Amino acid sequence: MPRMLDVSDDVRAEIGDEEADRLLAGDNAPGAYDCTSCRTPGNSDQERTSTVLFVGQETAVLAFAHATCVPSQVVPVSEEQLAGAVRSITAEESAPYAAEPPPPAQPAPAYSAPAAHAYSAPPQQAVLGVTSGVVLVGGEQRPALVVEPTGPITRPGATGHGDDFLPLLTEQGFLPVVDLGRPPVAIPGWSVLLAMGQLHAVLMPAAGGGSPVAWWQAHSPMPLSEGWRSAVGRSQQVLVYAAAAGTIGTQPREDQLRAALDRAAARGALVGASMPLAGT
Repeated sequence: MPRMLDVSDDVRAEIGDEEADRLLAGDNAPGAYDCTSCRTPGNSDQERTSTVLFVGQETAVLAFAHATCVPSQVVPVSEEQLAGAVRSITAEESAPYAAEPPPPAQPAPAYSAPAAHAYSAPPQQAVLGVTSGVVLVGGEQRPALVVEPTGPITRPGATGHGDDFLPLLTEQGFLPVVDLGRPPVAIPGWSVLLAMGQLHAVLMPAAGGGSPVAWWQAHSPMPLSEGWRSAVGRSQQVLVYAAAAGTIGTQPREDQLRAALDRAAARGALVGASMPLAGT
């Protein structure tokens, strides 16, 4: 029975016409699956389903997602991330497409909750930390990311020692947050990349047009709680808040994170933006 699959031209080019046609005919494609974006169940017999091809340096893995979550697309990832993707898919009895045998599984890194990751950077240089959490906005649980650098961020070329992090973001379209009871406005071209139910990057428009580029990218895929994934599955939007270094700090619980955000907003030290999932 033919599946309700979407296979983009980019995916077709990677896997070949013969494999793409077999998928569309119902061969080598699952009926039931767990969405690679929101991690909730889907069924390609009953709803539009996107084929998402994760491509590493030597290996490729085909996964499936609700078409309402992400479109069919090719997602470049590292071999380390791809090994994690293979473990995630095979653990849930999905059907991976491997261009070559996947590398041996390695132990997954341990994370504390809420999880946080940062860019790699030379010593003494501030890096961006990202924390995930669910916040109550207008009576609704909304998925949020909180970005806070480890130290002051100066404008490129500046010689002083001030902190230009928030001014730089406002120039990109982020707006001051004065009331967490209302979601921040959306800004064009920015999005949040989720894959295998994990956070990979926050994307921004490329200078001069073209494909978006990573404004922040995780060292390794960032785990997200079931509540966070459920919330993003409902809204298809992520609330991204940013604060200067030392404003929020490490908060072990979501209620404490919310309290820290409220304090930052009251001080005029918080900016935010709403972003769709990448590709939507």
